[in-house]
Amino acid sequence: MKRRDFLKATSTGVACGAAGSAAAHSIEGEQVETRTENARHGRATRSDRSRSGRAFNGTYTGEHLDRIAFPIGGIGAGMICMEGTGAISHVSVSNQMDFFNEPMAFAALCVKGDQNVARVIEGPIPEWKYFGGPWTGRGSKGKSYGLPRFREASFLTRFPFATVSLSDDALPLDVEITGWSPFIPGDADNSSMPFGALEYRFKNTTSKSVEAVFSFHSVNFMALGSDGHTVLPTQNGFVLWEEGSEALPHNEGAFAAFVDNKDVVVDHGWYKGGHYDSVTLLWKNIQDGVLMDNPQMEGACPGASLYVPLSVKPGGERTVRLMVAWYVPKTPMRLGKDPDGAPECEGENCDSKSGCHPRTFAPWYAGRFKSIDEVTKYWRRHYEELRTKSAQFRDAFYDTTLPAEVVEAVAANLTILKSPTVLRQADGRLWAWEGCSDDRGCCHGSCTHVWNYAQAIPHLFPDLERSLRQTEFNESQDERGHQVFRSNLPIRPVHHFQENRLRNAAADGQLGGIMKVYRDWRISGDTKWLKKLWPKVKQSMDFCMQNWDPRARGALEEPHNNTYDIQYWGPDGHCGSFYLGALAAAIEMGTALNDDVSSYSERLEKGKKYLETKLFDGEYFYQKIMTDGLDAKFVPEGQSSQGRGYTETVDLLAGQGPKYQYGTGCLSDGVLGFWMAHMCGFDGNIVDREKIASHLKAVYKYNLKPDLSQHANPQRPSYAMGDDGGLLLCTWPKGEALALPFIYSNEVWTGIEYQVASHLMLEGFVEEGLDIVRECRNRYDGSRRNPFNEYECGHWYARAMSSYGLIQGLTGARYDAVDKTLHIDSRIGGNFRSFLSTDSGFGTVGLKNGKPFMEVKSGNIDVDKVIVSGKEMSL
Repeated sequence: MKRRDFLKATSTGVACGAAGSAAAHSIEGEQVETRTENARHGRATRSDRSRSGRAFNGTYTGEHLDRIAFPIGGIGAGMICMEGTGAISHVSVSNQMDFFNEPMAFAALCVKGDQNVARVIEGPIPEWKYFGGPWTGRGSKGKSYGLPRFREASFLTRFPFATVSLSDDALPLDVEITGWSPFIPGDADNSSMPFGALEYRFKNTTSKSVEAVFSFHSVNFMALGSDGHTVLPTQNGFVLWEEGSEALPHNEGAFAAFVDNKDVVVDHGWYKGGHYDSVTLLWKNIQDGVLMDNPQMEGACPGASLYVPLSVKPGGERTVRLMVAWYVPKTPMRLGKDPDGAPECEGENCDSKSGCHPRTFAPWYAGRFKSIDEVTKYWRRHYEELRTKSAQFRDAFYDTTLPAEVVEAVAANLTILKSPTVLRQADGRLWAWEGCSDDRGCCHGSCTHVWNYAQAIPHLFPDLERSLRQTEFNESQDERGHQVFRSNLPIRPVHHFQENRLRNAAADGQLGGIMKVYRDWRISGDTKWLKKLWPKVKQSMDFCMQNWDPRARGALEEPHNNTYDIQYWGPDGHCGSFYLGALAAAIEMGTALNDDVSSYSERLEKGKKYLETKLFDGEYFYQKIMTDGLDAKFVPEGQSSQGRGYTETVDLLAGQGPKYQYGTGCLSDGVLGFWMAHMCGFDGNIVDREKIASHLKAVYKYNLKPDLSQHANPQRPSYAMGDDGGLLLCTWPKGEALALPFIYSNEVWTGIEYQVASHLMLEGFVEEGLDIVRECRNRYDGSRRNPFNEYECGHWYARAMSSYGLIQGLTGARYDAVDKTLHIDSRIGGNFRSFLSTDSGFGTVGLKNGKPFMEVKSGNIDVDKVIVSGKEMSL
């Protein structure tokens, strides 16, 4: 039976009543056991190709190029994107997302001959741009779509590099464009630079020499409407410039484009005519192979160009490295509520040591560099070094035998770190949105419950991750241990509501933070850091116990906020697993620091018993909705505001308790805290592992859908809809569905798909986990959605970095810097190679014929001991 038909059969069985459900459960159990046994012995049959036939982690062609936009830029520095055809779009260099910013900025090639042949160095225009995009109803004015292009294109990414290959029978040159920007694990500063490159490589496929002209052209997209914009010179290129104004100082900004070819010629100002004169004459220059040398002009300029003559011998190659950099040092951004009596800010030089903070956010690079000139000089000087080190990471990351769909998923979501989702303020600390709306960030404050899922930064840039803990346990936490789950920007103390002790605190976010302190300590090996933070960690833990578990039952009974933007009334597996995980982490940390953690141990034992006996239905964990016996008072919704037609509905809702719960539903996040525990370095069992495995199998059985065309989702459908497949957040396979369940229950979120997939793998269900990964990457195959923008509540959504956990899910590979131990617990047999990144270096680890090995590619990883599946071995 095919997987699609099998899942349909099980779904039908459940719908047909108890007998059908039992039969389906029996079939599913046999299927899970068979698939898992095959996986353990290397006999698993799986497809390395997407539903459409594209090879996972392979080349994108045809319709799969249409939606590709690959970010180029630094962590917290902004980005531009290279599309699947080689076009430049999503230009977001002004400290916020600008999704539809596709200015006329393009490279071109003229091959000289009896009759010159000129092309924009891009592939065919994607079909969706013909109609429906911005300005298509006005003929796409201001776009380069009407200019000739190459006929064939393909795209391949090897993060942080991406290569577009172009060909056209009318041209004697094959062309490749490689877009990249520095990404070096352990080197946060060089990975946070406001620059990138597009390398244009030309290969002569004929027996004759080719004379040609490469050129790059851009409208002055930095001009924001004032008279203070112009084009400035820079070495071997030009700078698009806007000086800002007294009223709008944050409009100040510069974007530089330059090459390292000494024979470059620069046009510092396009022809200033009406209508389409500028571009008409620009294309004539391109077509004629003119090297337009035009010095800097006074006043506003519509755009600028640079030209590089090329002579390519038969079979030879030439490469032009187009370097771009930007500098936008000021912003109007100030987010969050200040505490009562907070000091007034007096200027941009304020800092936390002086008792006040800058009034508005400024990017990290603005503190490192004073001007665009300093940025471009640094880029020129360090280009080769940064490229070599970035390629070193690339080669280590892709030196792997892990499944192609896993490699693709992990790499694709590392682009989130290059998107405007992430900001880095002047003191170097990280701050982030959850994701980005089309023209700004979305859901501010490094939201703790969303960033729980993100597992990439703690391993790749541990110092940046620890800066998030610094904010959470200092600026965002008060003396009670109350922690606000959204931090202010600029980072500064937040307002804590005294009248409602639970307002703007999130149970999963706050408890997850305690677990992440443990994880970051084990990754860094910095016990001094832990000792300094420990008093705040205890405050946080005690607050959670006193306010959400006041009767000391080991369960979160009082209403508690969580990542679904609602409050759970009564204990549940979702946040309950975080509670037990945080208690276990606190016990480990306190014991290491010789502190008394007996109260945590007692509460943990109670919690284990409660979860296993009162919140497990024999197949999965659920929520026990409570309104009686709590400190909080539940007030049912009244009849008066709804009208007579909804009398029965209001009565039903009152009987079910508070709106927006999950009750007896099968929640995909139902044991999320135990996945977090694994990600944080806990190998022991917090609760019965068989029950956890049973829950995960139930999630796979009930919530993974290969086709959503008959699924009703009145919420936010475009994450997965129609004939898309995906993992639903929750289902109610045994009845008792709530009239108004939690508000996102019918949706599909990639961050949850990946955490469930990796958790399944950790428990030995490799094929089931891979099924989920494949369904996710099927949706992001370039034809409908951008493979490098897994969106949820916004573009480049942070939760999707849970995909990094797939590596640990398959290999169990992690390094503990506290006791200098390399752990490997393979779910894919005794022969594999995989990437490993630590606080001190990165490289390749794996097993060869069951024996461990490690190849350090950068830095140093000091290993005293190796544990393979619980047994000590030697390298």
